[in-house]
Amino acid sequence: MKTFKVLSALLSYPSEELADAAPDFGAILAAETLIPAAQRRALDVLIEEIATHDVCGLQERYGLLFDRSKTLALYLFEHVHGESRDRGQAMVDLRAMYENAGLVIAANELPDYLPLFLEFLSTRPVAEAQALLADTAHILAALGERLDRRQSAYKAVFDALLAIPQKAPRRDVVDALLQSPDVDPMDLVALDAAWEEEEVRFGPGEQGQGACSHDGLIAKLRHATRAVGPAQSQSQ
Repeated sequence: MKTFKVLSALLSYPSEELADAAPDFGAILAAETLIPAAQRRALDVLIEEIATHDVCGLQERYGLLFDRSKTLALYLFEHVHGESRDRGQAMVDLRAMYENAGLVIAANELPDYLPLFLEFLSTRPVAEAQALLADTAHILAALGERLDRRQSAYKAVFDALLAIPQKAPRRDVVDALLQSPDVDPMDLVALDAAWEEEEVRFGPGEQGQGACSHDGLIAKLRHATRAVGPAQSQSQ
């Protein structure tokens, strides 16, 4: 589904190429009807901004949101595993899932990068993509609420992603994610403290789950015990 490719692009670092492609996004989303009309209209605001605003300004805004704010990081396992050993195994499992689907990840990108995950979903049957997306819904909802506090147009992407599975995340899990302090990206002292390396746990890892098991991935995505995230993928 091209819808997931469009949403992936909208969450990618702004560029001249993205600005040139943005005017076509609305027609793609409307044609596939995977996203309800209300959420598509909200996305139109972000699409218009990307298509018409100065790219340097868009890049600065993007960096302040997603690069400098840990609680808005676009790395899925950051929000549920942090720097624990579990995150490393989750990365291995997710990479194996991509490779078994015939996708190759650029060497400089982590498998749990949300735009890359959406690229993967674009290659899957709709029902499978919806199920996998539903298991990230608590993370997406927390990110969307933090963007809403900042009155960011990027919130529309997360609202759209939550609308696709037609399954609401558990409120208590979202609230647990939102308990993490949401640091002002202009507060450099607080940012430094938030990004300090966390303790890595070297306890026993999860056993008995195959590297390409969807159940294993789902369990890892659901494991929201802490609050806090395209490189290009290509078909083989």
